[in-house]
Amino acid sequence: MRRPHIRSLAVAVAVTTAATGLTGTAFADPATGTGQAAVSATSAGFAASVVDAARAAAFAHATAAGVAPGDELHAQDVLIDPEGARHVRFVRAHHGMPVLGGDLVVHLTERLSYAGVTRAADHRVAPASTEAKVTIDQAEEKAADVAKGTVKSVELVVDARRGASALAYEVRVSDSDTAAGGGSRTVVIDALTGKVRSNTPDSEEFLSPDLVDALRERGETLDPATGTAPQPTGLAATAAAGAARYPAPATGTGTSLFAGKVTLTTTRTARTSYLLKDPSRWGTETRDAKGGEPTSFAGGKKVTSTTNKWGNGTVSNRASAAVDAQYGITKTLDFYKKTFGRKGIKNDGKGARALVHFGNKVGNAFWDPTCGCMLYGDGDGDMFKKPLVVLDVTGHELTHGVVDATARLEPTRVDAEGNQYGEPGSLNESLADIFGSAVEFNANNPKNPPNYLVGEKLGLDQKFLRRLDRPSLDVLEGAIDYWSPAVYDAEVHAGSGVSSHAYYLLAEGSGRKKIGSVTYDSPTYDGLPVKGIGRTKATAIFYRALTRYMVSTTDFHDARSATLRAAKDLHGLNSTEYKAVNRAWAAVNVTLANRPPAGR
Repeated sequence: MRRPHIRSLAVAVAVTTAATGLTGTAFADPATGTGQAAVSATSAGFAASVVDAARAAAFAHATAAGVAPGDELHAQDVLIDPEGARHVRFVRAHHGMPVLGGDLVVHLTERLSYAGVTRAADHRVAPASTEAKVTIDQAEEKAADVAKGTVKSVELVVDARRGASALAYEVRVSDSDTAAGGGSRTVVIDALTGKVRSNTPDSEEFLSPDLVDALRERGETLDPATGTAPQPTGLAATAAAGAARYPAPATGTGTSLFAGKVTLTTTRTARTSYLLKDPSRWGTETRDAKGGEPTSFAGGKKVTSTTNKWGNGTVSNRASAAVDAQYGITKTLDFYKKTFGRKGIKNDGKGARALVHFGNKVGNAFWDPTCGCMLYGDGDGDMFKKPLVVLDVTGHELTHGVVDATARLEPTRVDAEGNQYGEPGSLNESLADIFGSAVEFNANNPKNPPNYLVGEKLGLDQKFLRRLDRPSLDVLEGAIDYWSPAVYDAEVHAGSGVSSHAYYLLAEGSGRKKIGSVTYDSPTYDGLPVKGIGRTKATAIFYRALTRYMVSTTDFHDARSATLRAAKDLHGLNSTEYKAVNRAWAAVNVTLANRPPAGR
């Protein structure tokens, strides 16, 4: 991705919202159950009052909230629970400098009184020194060197992650030779010592560098089987031939690579002209990158048709992959809206976007938060034979977008090859697998049957990439069934097994069973049985925990606490569901008794 060199130094936090910090932010409508809806113009004043009350509560309970003089709290999200509780997620600045790892959620009662706080940093965020010894030029040069790219921006920040606070430069580097598809990285340079504090890719890759290496060593290829389903019956007719006004919504038919023939809502732009853009889902659109690496979604070529029929189920037809992408994205959006009332990935009433045929022989799929896009390569033609536009890949990657818009779970470290480590990153990957699986169940496509497997259509020898019932059956990534101190620094796809396993046990219980066409046999750490509460309740508990009670540093023990709080909210402290959550985590060896000491 070739981008211009942009040099800037910002010392004020980038407030994404106007005035109160809430214009267009999302909050839960009490009428939607466990769901949430976008703030409307008529409710903006109400939301502002909730933010003001939460901010005041944080400073009134400064010790618990970890705030101090010089701190500024900027609202990112407001959620109103059906039972009346309010939750305001804040990002923090310290004397005008953004604080990395300074996020917190303030919880209020229906009467707007303080009810607690969930915070990322368990220490004061004020750095020991606010005078930089490293110059901007030096920070830029160091970041460009380690990320092997072009500096896009630099900002003075406080890095409050990993148990300490330090003055630092946050440098965005584009065209990185070490990032997926030549994308961007964020490099944090200590402003006193010049040491690299972190070097993180901005895009979420579906296939990690470690997995690619493992596949290469085993001589495996990813060659998903394609095939189409019969033409669906009862399709709504397209817009009337004599329609006088355009654009207008229309119902088209797509023949995908992996999901069979599917119905797509498209945009009719003229009498015999259609655009692969869905006006019923906030303008969600798929475009063709034409083998390039455009710097923005606008650089992609619009996908059009004169018949409102798209693709033919083969890779030789460029529209076939676009059908899979558009179908997967709309099904993911449908899941989040139908299940939780979430309007778009960021819950802001905006559609998602995709670029297919991205890059030259790119064997991966990515969620790019800077673009707000899904990026799909065509495969490298060697180890990766087809585009990774499978439904659960899309559900997984778009869920990274949901996490990015809420808890912003981050790895604790990234190695030189781009592999990520640490429990918050593992939890991020786990949630992506959990909700990616839930997207499959919601879509219920007979050509892509729902199950608790991830990547089962990729053509791997082990017949799946990961699985939630017994993660350790994934030998490619060395996934983990149970927590131990060794998980602190596990590679994130391996470590994700801990919370994925807890979720499966909560939903379906332990032991051998057949669900659909797949046989599962989920063990427990202590050998004791777990009785599931059902997928619907389990998914609602994990979603509420993510959106209300998780922050950027949440680890597995924190996730246990978050899901227990969510179960209490939804079902009560003495409920069967609350007890099942506690039991599911104990079954993967995450308990109150073995909780690590603070600041480990």
